[in-house]
Amino acid sequence: MARHPARHPARHLVTGAGSGIGALLAERLRSRGDELVLLARSEARAADLGAAHPGASVLVADLADPAALEELALPGRLDSVVHAAGVVDLGPVAELSAASWQEQLAVNLVAPAVLTARALPALRAARGTVVMVNSGAGLVAHADWSAYAAAKHGLRALADSLRAEEAPHGVRVSSVYPGRTATPMQERVHAQEGREYDAGAWIDPATVVDAIVHVLDLAPDATVPDLTIKPGPRA
Repeated sequence: MARHPARHPARHLVTGAGSGIGALLAERLRSRGDELVLLARSEARAADLGAAHPGASVLVADLADPAALEELALPGRLDSVVHAAGVVDLGPVAELSAASWQEQLAVNLVAPAVLTARALPALRAARGTVVMVNSGAGLVAHADWSAYAAAKHGLRALADSLRAEEAPHGVRVSSVYPGRTATPMQERVHAQEGREYDAGAWIDPATVVDAIVHVLDLAPDATVPDLTIKPGPRA
């Protein structure tokens, strides 16, 4: 698939680059010569990210405190913003604490909204792409997933509204809905569910990264509003 024809190298702002899908995506983009702007929640994590992704620009801001994102100094041009960070805390509505609700909504919904708003001038300048790494929970909510699913349903609504608003500015917006993917987060989810974890039973994170890169590299005559990825059949 053809790369975005306008400017090279492309510059991408990626959240969640410390682990899982975000880390693998950052590696993939850097390996092909693209520029990275990464977010870290602390100076210590920034040092770790800088070591893991040499040459990347690392900014410090905690997604659990979305208001802090309004003060970020971002580049004047961004070819994409990929929201790959997320937190999950399972439990029935009867037992989830206010703190759990607030953290999941802040990190999974409010922070992407605030960060995207902050990045829009740079995205408009590049006619760039916003990718919301959502979840199957953003389409269907199951028992014990209320807070996470509520945030992810909200993220879908955010993407839909943003897509309509930014189309006149040439900014594309895509939601990617991976099913269960073999990441450290999925391992923690299994622990919360009291289930044994088998990474081989779930989607390889590289497969999700392939899909995200396809969306980022899509020729400018088309867009992918929604992309659902489900685990394939097992032998």
